[in-house]
Amino acid sequence: MKGAALGKFSVSYRTEPVETLLDRPGTLAVLSFGQASPQAADPRHLGILQTPLTPPAPRELWSVDAEVSHGADGALRWSRGGGWQFIAVEVDEGASGGVEAACGVAYDRLLAHVAASPERHLLRIWNYLGAINAGDGDDERYRRFCNARARSMAAQGIVRYPAATAIGHRGIPGRLQVYALSAARDGDVLENPRQVSAWQYPRQYGPTPPNFARAMQLPEGGLAISGTAAVIGHASCHTGNITAQVEEAVANLHTLLESAALPAFDAASPLKVYVRNPEDAEAINTVLDRHLDPAVPRLLLQGDICRRELLVEIDGWRFGNHA
Repeated sequence: MKGAALGKFSVSYRTEPVETLLDRPGTLAVLSFGQASPQAADPRHLGILQTPLTPPAPRELWSVDAEVSHGADGALRWSRGGGWQFIAVEVDEGASGGVEAACGVAYDRLLAHVAASPERHLLRIWNYLGAINAGDGDDERYRRFCNARARSMAAQGIVRYPAATAIGHRGIPGRLQVYALSAARDGDVLENPRQVSAWQYPRQYGPTPPNFARAMQLPEGGLAISGTAAVIGHASCHTGNITAQVEEAVANLHTLLESAALPAFDAASPLKVYVRNPEDAEAINTVLDRHLDPAVPRLLLQGDICRRELLVEIDGWRFGNHA
């Protein structure tokens, strides 16, 4: 990859108060978890609606080794430094005309902002929406979200999709949260050889396939990993078996690391584990204890997976020496 060098970008889980983290030099973003998390006036702080299953939950800190500037434009907030940018937008479905319209508003704003930024390469995006599985057939809310996302991306001429997560929350009804990482240099898309690329899913999953890559190799090293579940080919596996679903998701994660020529997860590899049914948390932790180094930071959050039969999904980061 060519272009101007970027500053170092890193992600970690921290227990300090929001204000302390915002005061640190190089803080690009601070994510808090749980509906009750305080929403700071600083645009770099975002309160995520997913409920932590092991409170008190740490905060997720995005850092760069550069001076950071920040601002807001209505519902959109941003911060940038060292060639990296955090962008977030929150939209109320009721004020927008429903989930599909709200997604269109959020994506149109976010993508237009990124396109006009020095950090114009969209690398990683997160989508949190309520009642993600509500609705039957093509009227399911997740499928309608995918329709709107695809329209907005097509309007911006995006044909190389970012890594992404889309998870349902049970927080404020009708609140759509979208946040993203972009950079002044592009990354490299990484697909999983065990899985069909999401944007090539057959019609049975909806009129518009999900437009995301399985992972994104960051331009200055490391891997941003999309939401990863028990999917082989394009089919969900192990319906009703939480242990087997976790093991399959971990196998997919390890395949991504192998494809990126990166070693196993370590203390600098924070993972988020989205759990549909909170009562499954103990079983999930038992499996993860067997398959992950104990130094790997992990945060369990209640989250509804985009397919009703899936019980768990994992996303995160693996920082390394890939360039």
